[in-house]
Amino acid sequence: MLLTKKLNFTQIFSQQNCLLCGVSNTDDLCQACRRSLPQLPQNHCPICLLPVTTANICGACLKKPPAFTQSIAALQYTFPVNALIHSLKYQANLAIAPILAQLLTEKLTTTELPDFIIPMPLHPKRLRERGFNQALEISRSIAKVYKITLLADACKRNRNTPFQAALPWKERQKNIRNAFDCTLDLTGKHIAILDDVMTTGTTLNELAKVIRKQGATTISGWVIARTLPSSIIQRSTANFDLSTAP
Repeated sequence: MLLTKKLNFTQIFSQQNCLLCGVSNTDDLCQACRRSLPQLPQNHCPICLLPVTTANICGACLKKPPAFTQSIAALQYTFPVNALIHSLKYQANLAIAPILAQLLTEKLTTTELPDFIIPMPLHPKRLRERGFNQALEISRSIAKVYKITLLADACKRNRNTPFQAALPWKERQKNIRNAFDCTLDLTGKHIAILDDVMTTGTTLNELAKVIRKQGATTISGWVIARTLPSSIIQRSTANFDLSTAP
């Protein structure tokens, strides 16, 4: 039986139940649900994370290298990962933040750790409306696990831009241009920018440009989920079957 695409977090969010299927469990996610989470394709570009035939840098990143050096994503941005992220951001289920953080830390075991983590900043107006920055909440857990200094206020968002997801892809770069400020000296440092979702990489790249101007030599993008072409998402979602759940 396929998991319904509507998750009732208020009923099943408990340490005694799997967050996704509600089965009695001692962890946040049961093993069946963990195994079914939508992974990135094995071969993907190490910079933009889009699928490639071999695990090499894609042609687009070779032709026009972004300001960030590499990217790591926990999962694909499709069901049920998108439902988890939406519940955190728009329903203020802050207890989901450390769960998402754990999913990302599982992908960081072989990577070089940065000197600092900078969460993707929100504009003050949006921060007041939401009450929290989801990227900061996720960053707290990861910084604690790895004992990395978290620079929560190193960068500011100076323009309250429209949501990127609501814009055509060609408009997103223009929308986010010159949206960030950073005055901290980061000379010679490795910085990890943490965000919840990477769609085109435009927002990540714009912030990375500002951080690089402050002297950072290596910039990693750490995201919970990467949006992939719809054909790949459809194949991955078709594999999310909980019929074998205990």
